[in-house]
Formats: sequence, structure tokens, C-alpha cells
Amino acid sequence: MAQSLAQIYLHIIYSTKQREPFLGDVPLRQEMHAYIAGTIKAYGSHPLIVGGTADHVHILCTLPKTETYAKIIGESKRNSSKWIKTKNPKLSDFHWQNGYGAFSVSHLLIEKVRTYIQNQEKHHRVKTFQEELREFLIKHHIEFDERYVWD
Repeated sequence: MAQSLAQIYLHIIYSTKQREPFLGDVPLRQEMHAYIAGTIKAYGSHPLIVGGTADHVHILCTLPKTETYAKIIGESKRNSSKWIKTKNPKLSDFHWQNGYGAFSVSHLLIEKVRTYIQNQEKHHRVKTFQEELREFLIKHHIEFDERYVWD
């Protein structure tokens, strides 16, 4: 094949350190989501939706041919953490957790994942972030040790 062609979708999840509700202010949260979208776009990814709650974020995006998902996630976390600290001195202690979850998504499920991300507030009225992430890990057959998942 003369061309390199790919269309890979990712569902990325990461939380604030210790699940602190730094993003409780909805307008600030929306700004954060827009900032994250801009950051991952700068690395060649196409963000379909960025959403979440006061203590975590979900990103549905494409994986570009020229970058790794680890680089895109790392840069989105690093840049958004720096940015939010400029918004208010009360956010000087803001940090994202060290790790993340990254899951492949079939093109056939894009709308289902987009709806899931749009409904995060409603979803988390009955389920914690930890319960949600555990379910994702189990569903995707990812072995994990509880001692090292949370920080």
C-alpha cells in the first residue's frame, strides 16, 4: 500500500489527584474541557468530545498516525494542569493523577461513547469514579492491582 491510512478512536479517562473536586465550578470545568480539546488537537488528534465531572475527565478522540497515546495524554495533563493554576490562586494545588485509562473504541460505538460522556453528571449520581474505572478495566480485560490504581 502506497499510503499509510488509519482511523483509531480512543476513550481516555483520568482523574484529579485523590479525586479532589477541583472542577466543581461548571463554567471552569467547561473551560478545562475546551483547553484539553485544544491541547490534544495541537498534537494531531481530533477530539470528538471532552467531558466529565468535578473530579475526572473523559476524552473521545482519534489517535494520530504521528503520536503515541501516551504522549497525547501526558501533554494534555501537563498543559491543562499548568493552565488551570493561572485561573485562580485557589487552584495552585491542582494536579491530575499519575495514571490514566485508555481504551480502544470501534467506529460503530462512537455515538454510544459520546452519549456516555455527555451524561457523566447523571451517571455519577449513582456510581463513583472508582466504580466506573473498575468496570472499564474489567470489561476490557485489563489486569490491575488496586494498590496501584489510585493516587
